[in-house]
Amino acid sequence: MSHRKDRTLAKLLEEWTEGPLRESLSRLPERQPRFETDSGLVIERLYTPLDVEAVAYTNDLGFPGAYPFTRGVQPTMYRSRFWTMRQYAGFGNARETNRRLRYLLGQGQTGLSVAFDLPTQMGYDSDHPMAQGEVGRVGVAIDTIEDMQELLADLPLDRVSTSMTINATAPILLALYVAVARVRGVPLDRLSGTVQNDVLKEYIARGTYIFPPAASLRIATDVFAYCRENLPRWNAISISGYHIREAGSTAVQEIAFAFANGIAYLEAARSASLPVEEIAGQISFFFNAHNNILEEIAKFRAARRVWARIMKQRFKVKDEGAMQMRFHAQTAGSTLTAQQPENNVARVALQALAAVLGGAQSLHTNGMDEALGLPTERAATVGLRTQQILAHESGVGDTVDPLGGSYFLEALTSSIEERVRAYLIRIDELGGTIRGIESGFQQKEIQEAAFRHQRQVDEGSRIIVGVNRFRNEDAERRGPSIPIQQLDPRVEEEQRARLLAFKQRRAPDAVESALASVEGAARSGSNLLPHIVRAVEARATLGEISDRLRAVFGSYRPAAVV
Repeated sequence: MSHRKDRTLAKLLEEWTEGPLRESLSRLPERQPRFETDSGLVIERLYTPLDVEAVAYTNDLGFPGAYPFTRGVQPTMYRSRFWTMRQYAGFGNARETNRRLRYLLGQGQTGLSVAFDLPTQMGYDSDHPMAQGEVGRVGVAIDTIEDMQELLADLPLDRVSTSMTINATAPILLALYVAVARVRGVPLDRLSGTVQNDVLKEYIARGTYIFPPAASLRIATDVFAYCRENLPRWNAISISGYHIREAGSTAVQEIAFAFANGIAYLEAARSASLPVEEIAGQISFFFNAHNNILEEIAKFRAARRVWARIMKQRFKVKDEGAMQMRFHAQTAGSTLTAQQPENNVARVALQALAAVLGGAQSLHTNGMDEALGLPTERAATVGLRTQQILAHESGVGDTVDPLGGSYFLEALTSSIEERVRAYLIRIDELGGTIRGIESGFQQKEIQEAAFRHQRQVDEGSRIIVGVNRFRNEDAERRGPSIPIQQLDPRVEEEQRARLLAFKQRRAPDAVESALASVEGAARSGSNLLPHIVRAVEARATLGEISDRLRAVFGSYRPAAVV
């Protein structure tokens, strides 16, 4: 019966194509000869059940909260609890960032997310020559345990989860967080949150690495082991496709390269005798939400399915909870424009909607002003209100996977899965993620995708409203139409003075003993985290700890990608 129905549908489609469609096209041609997603996937004119014949409900979709998790990781999704609204904040010194975090919590934010400045990310104290001019600029400066205490002052660490976007120095920032919790008497098993700890994507897309890849993998697995023993509610890594996308990748590359990194981390954990099934439960992902809303929704759905199959088929995981791909999403900073910045409110709203319809567990919405500078308090509030309107006024959270079953969405989900798997096979053929990075494969693929995108913008075949079409030249001459966050020029000077005073109050012998312990653990292969916690409690600085690790592991210098 089904076969006869399909034949009937195919015949009816042919009749429609040769009749009403042909007549319509003769009168009103389509806008362009070819439609495609941002990843270059062809979008057909019409989708019918014929396009999803290969999709088997139980094997490819299933039910929410059940393998392969295409429709979501929880059975009820947002009907029980909305996603965590986690607005990213960090600028200047710890005091100012703490004030912004407390303000956002007071406005209804449900999770903390901290950005760190470049010196902190690169393992330099604020008084290092390499830090000059960068202290507190793109995030908060954290040099010492006192800085971390001020950053976290009056924040309920046992009741709110904290995400820290930090990679090469992730173990040091995590150690500082743990040390502050100890001082405040908060049990470690009550701490919840995430440390990004995904340094592999730094070699691919972002550049804030310190050590060679092999050493960085060892440090990442030390964090896995420490969290497994001490921080049961903490995500030991947030594998990031976000920065890969911001570097210019396609949606397919974002997922594929992030998953290749995830495979490398799990293989490193297994080599360190850590149980993959347990470590998998400490992994979360961090993805980008772009403007092409249907491709983004399909991307998130395909990603859950691909990851579940990787865990089940490649790593032989049996616990379905360990197969779940939980992810935080952030709207796409690279899509925001300095021209007509008010338009960014609409872009962010569309991107946030894509993340919610795609089943995100937590979400950050960018400020309209982020193409001009760090977000002002007003812009950050509008970003948060965007999430709250989605949650409480739109109705999109009232049913699970509301677009599931759409012929187009299901066909697109399967196409993205197929492309992602093809990339993973290619990376395996190259010898794995590290070999791919060393040969420049992922970097080159991203560069070529970014070049194609920019060429389309320059040629006008890709329209960016307010940039290459619908411009307002009078407004551009007048300059920004909205306030811009201004960083106090005294921040760097004050941070350096604070650091100097901190160093003068220390017991030098205790600091040196703790630093020697860190260096010894690095050389011996012992887990670094207990030694780093001891060091920050002895009042060693982030830069001093990083220097001891540099002395053992060296600094990485990438080969040119051609």
